Amino acid sequence: MTSIVPSQAKTQENSSFRSLSTGNSTIFSFSEKIESIDLLRFLQRVSQYYPLHFYWENQQQQESILAYGVAEYFLLDQGDRFQESQKFLDACFKRIVPLGKCFPHLFFSFTFFESAQQFQPSSTVFLPIYEIVCNQDAYYLIINVTKDKQDSIEALRQQFFDHLAESLTFESFDYPVRSPSDLSFNTSIDFITAVESVLRSIDEQKISKVVLAHALDIYAKSNFNIADILEQLRLQHRDCHIFSFGNSHDEAFLGATPERLISIRNRLLLTDALAGSIPRGNNTQQDYLLAQQLLNSEKEIREHQAVSNFIYESLQQLGLQPQCSKLQILKLSNIQHLWTSIYAHLPTSIKALEILQKLHPTPAVAGVPTNVACERIQEHEKFDRGLYGAPLGWIDYQGNCEFIVGIRSALIRRNHARLYAGAGIVAGSDPYKELAEIELKFQVLLKALGY
Repeated sequence: MTSIVPSQAKTQENSSFRSLSTGNSTIFSFSEKIESIDLLRFLQRVSQYYPLHFYWENQQQQESILAYGVAEYFLLDQGDRFQESQKFLDACFKRIVPLGKCFPHLFFSFTFFESAQQFQPSSTVFLPIYEIVCNQDAYYLIINVTKDKQDSIEALRQQFFDHLAESLTFESFDYPVRSPSDLSFNTSIDFITAVESVLRSIDEQKISKVVLAHALDIYAKSNFNIADILEQLRLQHRDCHIFSFGNSHDEAFLGATPERLISIRNRLLLTDALAGSIPRGNNTQQDYLLAQQLLNSEKEIREHQAVSNFIYESLQQLGLQPQCSKLQILKLSNIQHLWTSIYAHLPTSIKALEILQKLHPTPAVAGVPTNVACERIQEHEKFDRGLYGAPLGWIDYQGNCEFIVGIRSALIRRNHARLYAGAGIVAGSDPYKELAEIELKFQVLLKALGY
């Protein structure tokens, strides 16, 4: 992805950051309860006018958010991205005057690697003009405007309802079934060779785990439809977080991730250790036997424990007292994972972005030790991870937040889709079984794309 810079915005730039800010101007955040909306059908309409969007959905909690348009934004290319993003958040929220019962959010994306050489900012933060928030079947419209533009609030509100009326004229979603003959693709690395190289480093005790990702580039004859893809993901992966982050360059990074990095609600922090996997069975008995095989696999347990220990120790280093659930199996539509839920109570002095900075990247997406693993990743992966495997999420005016990890994901631009998937390489890994795991994970997006 490239940087998110609204065409109408005047930017202030230097070598490290770009921002759109009205300084100390008060920001009014108007909210009102509205009738229920099909958010994806609405996204399909407003994306024609506002290519920048953020979509997030957790079906199990019956929560979803659609945000679009830019009231304020902050982009950082290099520097301490989490601390600078926190400063922007603090300054922005201090200026907000909430008018209504629903509070505004800031939306964030971070790249996997912090580097000014990437095609997109290492940190992107924006306060949208429009937010539609769904919580337990209650829908709210939020409009954020600066004091100098408060006279435009009624016009913006009318524009929202005009677009809503237009979206209602759309027919039901079209789910194209694409033929393999309609596409061409290429892969980014010789995955088997890369795994064998990492295994040699593990044998030499230079490292204990590396997560190698694979990128699959698909070129279809016709353009992909973002809303169609998200609807397919919503239907096929009800137990995952559905997400999309679109920019002003006709690109969207989207997916269905099972991995929550952090959730904070009323000062209770929840995070997940998710590592170690095996396919689902063809029937209940086979599914159970595969789950037991996973629970008794020394290799998979070792991989999972590295992630769990890392998160637990990182939270302790922040002065928290984390608690861990019993090791469980998380069953998704086509794969099963070892899963440990970790929680802790937060003092007001510890911020969400401080926790993100401590946790990213976890061994689930990088390896152990982290620094050496990241060096191996950059050595073997001949593509830019961009937002893959990195934090993506929101923080609201009350300090609640949700950040997910951008896995089971793809970058879509017109008729081009780049699919991402990764596998953890540890002692005992079989290169061909790891490749099979990668191909299994690709199926999530391939099916949503119509293949």
